[in-house]
Amino acid sequence: MRGMKAAVAALLSCCLLSAAAMAQNKAVKIGVLDDMSGPYAENTGPGDVAAVKFAIADFGGSVLGKPIELVTADFQSKVDVGVGIAKRWYDDENVDLIVGIPNSAIALALVKVAEDKNRIVMPTAAATSALTGKACGPNSIHWIYDTYSLGKTIVNALAKQGGDTWYFITVDYAFGLAVESDATSFIKAAGGKVLGSVRHPLNSADFSSYVLQAQASKAKGLMFANGGNDIINGVKQAAEFGLVKQGMRISAPLMQFPDVHGVGLKVAQGLLMASPFYWDMNPEARAFTDRFTKEMGRPPSFIQAGTYGAVLHYLKAVKAAGTDDAKAVLAEMKKLPINDFMTKDGRVREDGRVIRDMYLMQVKTPEESKGEWDLAKIIATVPGNEAFRPLDQGDCPMVTKK
Repeated sequence: MRGMKAAVAALLSCCLLSAAAMAQNKAVKIGVLDDMSGPYAENTGPGDVAAVKFAIADFGGSVLGKPIELVTADFQSKVDVGVGIAKRWYDDENVDLIVGIPNSAIALALVKVAEDKNRIVMPTAAATSALTGKACGPNSIHWIYDTYSLGKTIVNALAKQGGDTWYFITVDYAFGLAVESDATSFIKAAGGKVLGSVRHPLNSADFSSYVLQAQASKAKGLMFANGGNDIINGVKQAAEFGLVKQGMRISAPLMQFPDVHGVGLKVAQGLLMASPFYWDMNPEARAFTDRFTKEMGRPPSFIQAGTYGAVLHYLKAVKAAGTDDAKAVLAEMKKLPINDFMTKDGRVREDGRVIRDMYLMQVKTPEESKGEWDLAKIIATVPGNEAFRPLDQGDCPMVTKK
């Protein structure tokens, strides 16, 4: 009798769990986990949310007969807060996909969380190349760019202009350290030397001591291995101390159009950028930009443009798979070619790295600019298979050894 009661209880429990799961699974749910008010908010945050809303609307608002729902949260630049929100979303709110995450430390942690929960994470804003290296995971796709592609594009260009000695001003967490590490490997490969580096906390207002140390190094190139407001503050203060006039070439691999706008062309002119997107690169990009600008008051950053493409590709894969099960959707995402206004015939590689062209861009002079957001020009295209780390060099455990 006891055995029968136990069996009935187990069966009832199973049925209740199945019913609960079915009740929770009446929608395809996407979470934007982002910096909504901190140093990266201008390039990510509210603009990422707008981009995801556009993608959902363009897909028709539903998939497989289910509504597509959106949830958002601000991780407050804190790893524990970000990871806690993601776990709650996966466990309690049945979120299928998380995008955004402009913090490499949080993104690295979520690769493992997504695998454990059998959900999907696509860090569209995080930069560290470790996401498709030793820290890669089967439920993660690194969608837009990484520290490898940014560093390679910038360093190789400046090396051709005689930039053989470098100094780094680096934000002191996983992202900044990855930028410095990847860029250093390209500097050494080109026969150059790193003369020194200094670390700074996230969201710094005063860069004067760091800039003075860079100046004292006599390096030909200064790289800001940071992002967002830190780039704006750092580049402005480097100009105030006359580093460019003294012949030092300044670069900021993660500088985006809102950052250039914040610095101003008078200061930023001539600075080299690496980007997978420019708002005026083709008619489709201009159309998206017009739509985004109407909503947000300015053109999108490359992260915001890429977040749109990431969500659209995910939804296409859900439709193709006939299910929102993570494993089936991930398989379809790796099968389907990527085609949107910023990516032509891109693909998701075995390690989760999206392969797409990168562009070497140069900030315009005030005289060249024809409008408030006419900020840069494309001076070279780096094909995707050259811009990103070769598959066999990342040490991703998912990659089949040849």
